[in-house]
Amino acid sequence: MSATVHHLTPAFGVADQLDADDIAALAAQGWRSLLCNRPDGEAAEQPDSIELARAARSHGLAWRHVPVVSGQWRDADVAAFAEALRTLPAPVLAFCRSGTRSIHLWALAMAGALDAGSIAGLAADAGYVLDPAVLRRAPDASR
Repeated sequence: MSATVHHLTPAFGVADQLDADDIAALAAQGWRSLLCNRPDGEAAEQPDSIELARAARSHGLAWRHVPVVSGQWRDADVAAFAEALRTLPAPVLAFCRSGTRSIHLWALAMAGALDAGSIAGLAADAGYVLDPAVLRRAPDASR
């Protein structure tokens, strides 16, 4: 498998760019849904979301495409991501070029459910450092 997968919770993980060949292995690992956060055409070597959706469905995985330009997440993007987490069968694996965009969207979506320290800790355990502005949206556990 070419993608690197990070489990954050039993119901959620992030990965860098997937290709169609990764999807059979992900299904065998127990992932039930894929959530793509990369717009089509962002890079020449990137697989098309239609190809990935077809591969996901052929292996019994649910698919959702919530494309977000790197570093430019909007409230509507966060709402769409949160809705995907609520409605897709878990566990959900979100992915983008490096996983950073997906983990930031997850952190923003979790801001009402988890405190900033928990969000930062889960991200750090997966090897990601979150933008401080994202953490300011989450409640502080010390208050």
